[in-house]
Amino acid sequence: MSKKPTDGAQERVGRFKQIRMVAGLLKQADPKALPIVFGAALATLVAVILIGLLIDQLWFFIPLGVLAAFAVGMIIFGQRAQKAQYKMIAGQPGAAAAILKNMRGNWSVTEAVAGNRNLDMVHRVVGRPGVVLVSEGPRNRVGQLLGAEKKRLSRAAQQVPIYDVQVGDEEGQIPVDRLQRHLMKLPRNLTKGQVAELNDRLQALPRAMPMPKGPVPRGARMPKGPKPKTR
Repeated sequence: MSKKPTDGAQERVGRFKQIRMVAGLLKQADPKALPIVFGAALATLVAVILIGLLIDQLWFFIPLGVLAAFAVGMIIFGQRAQKAQYKMIAGQPGAAAAILKNMRGNWSVTEAVAGNRNLDMVHRVVGRPGVVLVSEGPRNRVGQLLGAEKKRLSRAAQQVPIYDVQVGDEEGQIPVDRLQRHLMKLPRNLTKGQVAELNDRLQALPRAMPMPKGPVPRGARMPKGPKPKTR
């Protein structure tokens, strides 16, 4: 079925509305963000035009400068919006899960495979590095959860590496805004086929306990991070 002529226009309007909404939220969370975005775009435009003047190709470099300024502005806008959204969900139960669910690449996330009444929880991530257990909560409480879950998975995971990552603001923990970057730096130990086979084995295991009740932001929309490099 072909799209109606108005579909493209409606899609563009929807995108503009989304950008305007994000810009409003960004302005509230970080008042300096939008001036920085516009300043970087303007500086890029001026730099490209100056290059055009120096080599006497202004007619070509003006449109090129506009495109470059737009690209730079959108990149910085996306980065600032991402930081603002991380800041908004940081400290909420399930914040790490919301970020993990929006990672790009060959990752499989199972939320809250272990937890307790304090809303401390452990999420299981299966990817090219192997198994990554990601905890949310204070160090003095999540250590036991991570240890028990690691022991429970060890037989099913066989010789596959099992990493544990504590998300939080305490010493030795990873801040929520650095979680994606931390996981993407882990070594690639498995092929895509091995990842799928491992995930199937682990999905067959029963949960250690039901997912704890609480305001877990399952529908939280997070910006997608960079795609991890593949070998």
